[in-house]
Amino acid sequence: MDRDEEKAVPAEPDAGDRKGVAPGARRGGRVLGLDVGARRIGLAVSDALGITAQGLETLERKNKRHDFERLARVMEGYEVKEIVVGLPLRLSGAEGTQAQKIQAFAEELRRRFGLPVHLWDERLTSAEANRLLRETDLSIQKRGKAVDRMAAVLILQGWMEKNSRVGASEPHPE
Repeated sequence: MDRDEEKAVPAEPDAGDRKGVAPGARRGGRVLGLDVGARRIGLAVSDALGITAQGLETLERKNKRHDFERLARVMEGYEVKEIVVGLPLRLSGAEGTQAQKIQAFAEELRRRFGLPVHLWDERLTSAEANRLLRETDLSIQKRGKAVDRMAAVLILQGWMEKNSRVGASEPHPE
């Protein structure tokens, strides 16, 4: 072999080829999970591999401009490439007024940030978050703020788990 020739080194598999990795991580970024309420927005972010969700600080809502500026800072800081928003369906699965508001919020996220935004059925995530937090020694006041963050973690974790089992060519239930 000539000195100037380089050995062919097999390329490392692309993250998109790895099973068990959430779609946002396939593109080299993190996935942001949101539990959007009238007073607060619970936040969670995936790890770099898109396997686990970690809760972030809960945003106290003020107005649209302020809310989106804070979200922009979070997305920039964590290099977010994809967003999952909890969709509050009724227990029957029907959409109500809140679901319509969240769909409009998700559409505004798409327009403002140009990122894929997925809606994920959040039925019972707040109840599950409350149940998990009751088992801790948090005060009722601290627990109230933690519920939104925990709900965002449950929304994001559920979406990542479902999408890590689904092949890239299969439709996602959103």
